[in-house]
Amino acid sequence: MNFSKIKSFAKVNLALNIISKSSKLHNIESLITYINLYDLILIKEIKSKKNLISFTGKFSKNIYSNNTVSKLFKILDEKKLISKKFHIRIIKNIPQKAGLGGGSMNAANILNYLIKKKFIRINKKEILEIASFVGSDVILGLETCNSILTSKNLIKRFRNCKKMHTLVIKPHFGCSTKEIFSEVNKFDNVKFNRPSKRMFDIDFLKEAQNSLEKIVINKYSILKRIRSYLSNLEKPIFVRMTGSGSAFIAYYHSKKQCDKAKKQFRRDYKKYWCISSKTI
Repeated sequence: MNFSKIKSFAKVNLALNIISKSSKLHNIESLITYINLYDLILIKEIKSKKNLISFTGKFSKNIYSNNTVSKLFKILDEKKLISKKFHIRIIKNIPQKAGLGGGSMNAANILNYLIKKKFIRINKKEILEIASFVGSDVILGLETCNSILTSKNLIKRFRNCKKMHTLVIKPHFGCSTKEIFSEVNKFDNVKFNRPSKRMFDIDFLKEAQNSLEKIVINKYSILKRIRSYLSNLEKPIFVRMTGSGSAFIAYYHSKKQCDKAKKQFRRDYKKYWCISSKTI
């Protein structure tokens, strides 16, 4: 049996507000899109007593055995929802601890595959429950399109939004989501509880923010210089951190601007990873 191929695209927070905190979890709202940067998932059914899960590629180092994909299958086994076993190889092109949701999107795409191929038969409520058990971002990856997560934990999807070219950069270090959120001491007013497509318009996005950005910049002073540098690199529409970092993204109207910015960035910051892409 041949492997099926799945593209697991990187998730980007165009904006992120922290609304409150209940028990151990923070309540957020966010504007989300995806870019044409993806991990490639190879999956096929096998005759075995256990699943075979492996990671290769540039960003496959230090992925523990207890990861989002293994966690997904553990939950499915515990709930007796699946009897088949699979060989899964994931080629990691999305950097870890960057705020790009690589692991969560892997789990979301595999869950979608299992449902589509009828390896598991579950209703919408069960899908959402399983996704939330695996990780808070997994629900967002069940549909690869522009989405708005409201402070009420509802998701509204939008298609055919304006595309932007992106220069994604990540320094030589990553950020721990848990650690960054632990330093949150201020909360934002609710802004996205009446989600509409206009929130993905350029003028709206330019005035938005990622509330975690100040925390990360204060913690890693080099990122303040990087942000300032990107803001003056070929006149981007705006520059913003995604998720809890450490990746920053400069958004452009044209591919020409973006590619030129990438060339200059690589010349001045040779040790930093960067890639030009586009929202999808």
